[in-house]
Amino acid sequence: MKNLFARIKHSIAADFHDALDKKEQKNPIALLNQYLRECEQEVEKVRTLVERQYRLNEEFTREYSHAHSMAEKRKHQAEVALGAGETKLYDFALQEQAQYEERAIRLQESQQQAARQLAELERRYEEMRHKLKDMYIKRMELMGRENVARAQHRISRVLEPGGQLEAPFTRFEEMEHYLDRIERQVNLSYNHHTIDARIAQLEKLAKKDEVSPIS
Repeated sequence: MKNLFARIKHSIAADFHDALDKKEQKNPIALLNQYLRECEQEVEKVRTLVERQYRLNEEFTREYSHAHSMAEKRKHQAEVALGAGETKLYDFALQEQAQYEERAIRLQESQQQAARQLAELERRYEEMRHKLKDMYIKRMELMGRENVARAQHRISRVLEPGGQLEAPFTRFEEMEHYLDRIERQVNLSYNHHTIDARIAQLEKLAKKDEVSPIS
């Protein structure tokens, strides 16, 4: 049964990677955008954790300061009680002083550890941000290359004879032939009317000469 589940798991993983490969081949930039969005989400999560660690470090600092202050206060009160001969009050103040001092030591260690962890988190967070920025730049570079490749591919398909887009290329040729035909027709019509007008003018001059009296 265990082997069956393992085979099913590997089969599902294989199908997933196969679908991923097909998607990448179809539109690599779209898949890259998806990866970037996931990375952005991870960076945002880390940013939230860094902020929480920062607040935690501040809380440790405040608690340590309070415990240290209370230990000093109880120490002074114990001295006052001892001077006044208040034994019970002196013992109570000493007990409180010891508890606050112990707490202060513990809080100081926790605060120092939290500060080290915060520094490490901030370092890793900045590293993630730089890597994400590098990925943005890489995406722009890839988009530029993809645009050039797509444009060159379409140009080749349109302009090269026998390409996959033979119809647009044929339309270009047909348009050129049509313009040539129109130009010939216009020239013929122009020449025809010009010749007719010139002949008519010559005939008119000839008739005029015929009817003119001889000097």
